[in-house]
Parts: sequence; structure tokens; C-alpha cells
Amino acid sequence: MPEENKVIPVARVLMDDREVEAARRPILSGWVTQGPEVAAFEKEFAGYVGAPCACAVSNCTTALHLALVGVGVKPGDEVITVSHSFVATANSVRYCGAVPVFVDIAPGTFNINPALIEKAVTDRTRAILCVHQMGMPCDLKAILDIARRHSLKVIEDAACAIGSEILWDGEWEKIGRPRGDVACFSFHPRKVITTGDGGMITACDPGLDRKFRLLRQHGMSVPDRRRHESKEVIFESYEILGYNYRMTDIQAAVGREQLKRLPEIIKSRRYLADRYVKLLSDVAEIGLPVQPEQARSNWQSVCVRLPAGCRQRHVMQAMLDKGISTRRGVMCAHSEPAYAQGQWSHSERSIPAGGLAESEYAQAHSMILPLYPQMTEGEQDAVIAGLKNAIGA
Repeated sequence: MPEENKVIPVARVLMDDREVEAARRPILSGWVTQGPEVAAFEKEFAGYVGAPCACAVSNCTTALHLALVGVGVKPGDEVITVSHSFVATANSVRYCGAVPVFVDIAPGTFNINPALIEKAVTDRTRAILCVHQMGMPCDLKAILDIARRHSLKVIEDAACAIGSEILWDGEWEKIGRPRGDVACFSFHPRKVITTGDGGMITACDPGLDRKFRLLRQHGMSVPDRRRHESKEVIFESYEILGYNYRMTDIQAAVGREQLKRLPEIIKSRRYLADRYVKLLSDVAEIGLPVQPEQARSNWQSVCVRLPAGCRQRHVMQAMLDKGISTRRGVMCAHSEPAYAQGQWSHSERSIPAGGLAESEYAQAHSMILPLYPQMTEGEQDAVIAGLKNAIGA
């Protein structure tokens, strides 16, 4: 069991003097905002995921917003997505003045159920925003087939999925290539690698990438770095409405060091996730995470469904009382006050006639267990024992 007064956290960042020294570099250089470190991080990230283009931004929410704007989502359009995700997924659609149309999830993977997507398509639908939930790749082939039939754009919310892999035409490839139009990543501390906060947009279309770069910096026609390095005076112009969505060079320097750690981080996470599944398989009625044959998760989180009759909050409190922190299952945006009927226009379009029963059940009856690369087997054994005791009680 954990030491007295020591709580086993849900997540823990993996950083040491290497990140300290990385941050020191831009600080001492005098260039601390978007600059050479950001450019280097973008190049290295694109190389890691196998994408032609990568554009660094301030966080994944701004990445999603730019992705939607970039593919042409406008006020009054509809974007098919899931409610069962962090609220930023749906919020990014509303930032565009568009309507998030929620589709239910498949219970095993917690990902969007492709069989329900086509029913939600209307003449106002412009894009599908799919989520690789908790790092588990969704069924991209099925989603892309639907998108092509209806001439829809596909944006991958890969906030949790850095390092996750998908089997494509017999070859394993990293999430983020992307197979849709755009993929968006998060570097929040709860994610697999972190820059404190930050995001990345990958795309296959260089034209889209140029648009993202323009939009992230106020629509400025000439980037700061080009003006700084020029031997001639340059006056920039602002021909479109842009945003201040830049990443700093301090963050990017840390991100470059984190990227070097990623293979070992994922190796550790996969080992621990496999161990959770093996050691919890004897718990009657517990729902263990499902990894499809065509997917390899980075296991950003391990989420289990509680047996029937177990009250989520009571199980979580019992574990916290023993020094083990957990989180409830992934939230549902449609159940939050900001998405309540009458609180925003077109809200009646967001929830399909069949409802979102699987999404709501997952939020209310599942929980996320501690998982981080430096987790010891002893800590994991304590979590497993604590969960079994809480369920038994």
C-alpha cells in the first residue's frame, strides 16, 4: 500500500534535468516566443508521426479550432462528433458558430460508433470530428468511407494519441500522418508527453499548413523570425482575421526533449496496461478496455467499467481513502450546463433521436486508474488491491 500521507496519482509527468537544460537554452538565447525551437520541434514531430507538415500551437483546443476553420467549417454548419470527450472537442465546433451533432460511442473502445454516423449526416454537415479516446485509435477506415461518400472533411482529435498506432494496408503507422485531413495533439500534463501546455496540428496538404501558420499568428503576413533575420526593413500586413495561438520556444525546447523519451514512455505504459488487464481479469463483471486488432494504444489512460451495482463515487472515495487517486469516466459534453437545452441555439440538433445511452453509461459507470511511466509494480499492485476491495465493499 502507499506510504502514509502519500497518494498514488492518476498521472505524473516524467521530467528531469534534461528538460531543465532544454528550457535553459531559449531562455539564455533571448528568443523565448515562437522561433527556432518551435520550428525544430515541428520538424521532429512531423518526422516522428510520418506527416508532411506539423504546426505548433498553444494547446489542443486551439489546434481543433484552427483545424475546423482551416477545412472551411462556418456558422450554421454541422460537425458530427462525440459528446463523450473532454468538453474542448464540442467547444471547438461552437467557436466556429457551427453545431456539434453528437453520435454515441462503442462501449468497448469508448470511441465513436461508425455504424451511427451516416444517420446523422444532413445537407448541413461539413465535417466529422472523431476522437482517439484515451489514446485508443478509432475506426478510421470506416469513418473515412462515410466521409468520402458524403464529401465530408475528417479531423482527428488525437489529443491523447501521440505514439498510438493503426494498422493501415498491412503496415503499422503512427496516428498523426494523418489519414483524415487534419490531426490535432495535446501536450497538457495529463497527456503522454508534455510541454506544460501546447498543441500540434498535422496535415498532408501544405496549403492547409500555410493557413494554420497564418491563423495562429494574428493573420500576420510576415512571421517575426523572418523580419528579425532580414537585412532589409519589412512591413507586415494583416489580411485575414487571425488569432494568438502560438507556442513559445521555451515550451518547444521542452517538447523536443520529451519527444526523445516517447518510445520508452510508451513501452512502459503498454507494459503496465497489459498488467492491469491480466491482474483484473478475475474480477467478476468488471469491464476491461478493448484494443481492436488494427489498433495499438499508447494507453494514455486505462479506463474500466464497474460491475453492476457498484456506485462510481463510492468506489472512487473508498480508493482515495486508501491513498489512491482515480477519475470518473470520460465526461459527456451534452450533460453539462453549457450544453443544456435552451442555453445555445440549435441545441435540439445535437442529440440524435436514439439518444446517447452508451456515452452516458460510460461516464456514470467507469473510472480511470492511475497510470504513468515511472509507476512501480508495487504501486500498481496497491491500485489493483484497492479497486478489488472497494468493489467488494
